[in-house]
Amino acid sequence: MTEKEKMHSGELYDPGDPAIMEEQMQCMELLYDFNNTRPSEMEKRTALLKQMFAEIGEDCYIEPPLHANWGGHHCHFGKRVYANFNLTCVDDTHIYVGDYTMIGPNVVIATAAHPLEPSLRQKGYQYNLPVHIGKNCWIAAGVQIMPGITIGDNVVIGAGAVVTKDLPDNVVAVGNPARVLREIHEEKEA
Repeated sequence: MTEKEKMHSGELYDPGDPAIMEEQMQCMELLYDFNNTRPSEMEKRTALLKQMFAEIGEDCYIEPPLHANWGGHHCHFGKRVYANFNLTCVDDTHIYVGDYTMIGPNVVIATAAHPLEPSLRQKGYQYNLPVHIGKNCWIAAGVQIMPGITIGDNVVIGAGAVVTKDLPDNVVAVGNPARVLREIHEEKEA
């Protein structure tokens, strides 16, 4: 198995592998172009996102600057996803974001992790676990989502929360580590 294949397997791999770094650099060049567009260049931004992302749905809006290890290359965003300033996608493997999800400023979605064993960290090894975010979620400012997390549909995550465990559908979660505060029942909401 090549180092590139290991990236998406959950196994330890060397992210400094020359083949990986060459492909990653091409992705980062597109990200640079996106982040340096003018506010009036909406069509250019849309075209770049289609080149950059694995999938990008209709009417998505990502406010620059966007930070991403692979320039969004492993990001799959549904339709009408909104992301405010400074979204950081540690997209060393796949990140899935469902339709109509809103992401506040300074949110981090991380897929990469490092081994606990010091000798492996000294060698620069890492492993990656995908992140899945459901439809119609609201991820407030400063939220951090850790590798391997699955978040259900219609979830609201309060500002500054650190999501270290999966969250089911239709809940409000807050805190560090994030915990479910309450369920959301649409018939009760005004």
